[in-house]
Amino acid sequence: MDLIELEKKIVPEIFDLMEIRYNILRNIYYNQPIGRRGLAHELNTGERTIRTEVNILKEQGLLNIESMGMYVTEDGKKVIGDLKDVMHKLKGISDLEKTLKDILKVEKVIIVPGNSDENGLVLKDMGKTSSIYLRKLIKKDFIIGITGGTTMAQVAEEMPTGKVADNIIVTPARGGLGKDVETQSNSIAAKLAKKLEGNYRLLHVPDDIDRTTLDAVLKISDIKEVMDLIKKMDILVFGIGRADTMAKRRQLPKDKIDKLIEKGAVAEAFGHYFDIEGNEVWESLTVGLSLEDFQNIEKVIGVAGGKGKAEAIMSIASLRNNMTIVTDEGAAKQIIKIVKKAT
Repeated sequence: MDLIELEKKIVPEIFDLMEIRYNILRNIYYNQPIGRRGLAHELNTGERTIRTEVNILKEQGLLNIESMGMYVTEDGKKVIGDLKDVMHKLKGISDLEKTLKDILKVEKVIIVPGNSDENGLVLKDMGKTSSIYLRKLIKKDFIIGITGGTTMAQVAEEMPTGKVADNIIVTPARGGLGKDVETQSNSIAAKLAKKLEGNYRLLHVPDDIDRTTLDAVLKISDIKEVMDLIKKMDILVFGIGRADTMAKRRQLPKDKIDKLIEKGAVAEAFGHYFDIEGNEVWESLTVGLSLEDFQNIEKVIGVAGGKGKAEAIMSIASLRNNMTIVTDEGAAKQIIKIVKKAT
């Protein structure tokens, strides 16, 4: 029996307290500067409890309390990093990762604690975890592709600033979708490139476009350059979308969406809609990465969390086994539940 397991047997309450203080530090770090009232709201905890705990953390030199709010100190940031592996073990995350890896039959699974459907902080954690993992893969002259969406926007946001390798290029893997500029693949690619001190290209084409217009647009030299880069990319980071959600974002007619759901569509990627086993249900005309290109990329990282994304993750993970899935506890436990129910 290792030390952590022994301590859990003798003083189990210490780990509950550790998790509370760990969550307080993480919340302050992601939301700083933040006041006690705001923190209490974020954690759904009473202000009296927050006041007691933050005073203890302040005495330990892990955070500062100023007029604008609370900040995590450098020592506090180090503690957050050091405690990550401990919390993973306490919550059984490592075992959960192994179980999910075996179920999905993929190369690697990384799970962050919590459920992003219920807590926005978990999405930030997925963004941070994905960005750090991505940094480890980047090498000189690499072409990195990234899709759009709120999850990918968080990956770019949480990417630590600093050059990893020379002459890298970040490119959007898809055309633009939706009206929110901040979650467009162009904006995300540019932000990610700046964080990595690399170069970027933009794909000035909407993702949903008619065939005649698409054929004409693809002849434009700037567009052709980006399309060529997409086919040569070394790493792809992409968000995994629910079929119904993505169909609505693409503004498909309600009868078409209903038909997709009837056919069992649970996931969407690169304009393709799939059922839970990864069988293609329908393909929409889109701009950017094709399903064939997806199969040929050396390193692929799919990111999605929340209980509601479980079936979508299962679907997309079945498309290729040499990929990494970054998700959260909520999705992981739901996937396991679905598999157990089916057996």
